[in-house]
Amino acid sequence: MILNASGCLDALAAPDVARGLDAYVTKTVTPLPREGNAPARIAETEGAMLNSIGLANPGIDVFAGETLSRLLELGVPLWVSVGGFRASDYAEVCGRLEAAPVDVLELNVSCPNVTAPDAVVAEIVAAARAATTKPLYAKLSPHLPDLPSAAAAAAEAGADGLTLVNTLRGLALDERTLHPVLSTAAGGLSGPALRPVALAAVHACYRATALPIVGVGGVSSGRHALELVAAGAAAVAVGTALFADPAAAARIRAELAAELAAHGFADLDAARGIAHAGPGRSLSELTKTAANQQVY
Repeated sequence: MILNASGCLDALAAPDVARGLDAYVTKTVTPLPREGNAPARIAETEGAMLNSIGLANPGIDVFAGETLSRLLELGVPLWVSVGGFRASDYAEVCGRLEAAPVDVLELNVSCPNVTAPDAVVAEIVAAARAATTKPLYAKLSPHLPDLPSAAAAAAEAGADGLTLVNTLRGLALDERTLHPVLSTAAGGLSGPALRPVALAAVHACYRATALPIVGVGGVSSGRHALELVAAGAAAVAVGTALFADPAAAARIRAELAAELAAHGFADLDAARGIAHAGPGRSLSELTKTAANQQVY
């Protein structure tokens, strides 16, 4: 299953690309409109990209009243990324979308600067769970000091799945002035440099929970997708690669099928979690675990 990473594809500007996905993930929606951060918002670095968009979006009223109907016309399953600054913000957006024909709500949870991140993750997921019956995926930050513990807290609070990972914090300086390129100085790092971090996160959280995982971070080839699946991902999201290659999702799907065949795997489920095989864990146990982790 191939998705886009939230914020890396405008489906209404590139509908054919969106229709080539197994599901489309929207930009993050918050209760109130947000203009986002001032330019510059994007900076390229060696092996990565930095962004500081600031959750720019029209707010839930415009999204639910105008944007949603246009996205549904694409005819692909729809995941809505939900954001906010307190648990009640997430609950408000989820509640507004409870009756909408949306397949999954992805909670954009990123709390690297709080003292008790596990508790905050649990609070946000629990508030969203109380507001909706829809499947909830918690998108977690690799900055969390104990990511598997946070994943377990999300599961206990009612999450149905995980998206791993969100961006890392990074800084780029102008070559001439040596001043920060981004208006906010630091921003979120994505692209190839993030891939080992995503792999480690998926690997650790696959062991910590029974939740299905969407692996995201630096995927630009079928081999990259296969590695995330081997680490435990049930689906893969393509992000920064879409900026350079809008056809990346279709290409990666084809390359992934070729990689599976080359390694002798009958399908994606046969490869899922294979990186965990070893002393004390049989392939039959891995298969049983994978069978319980189906993406919506």
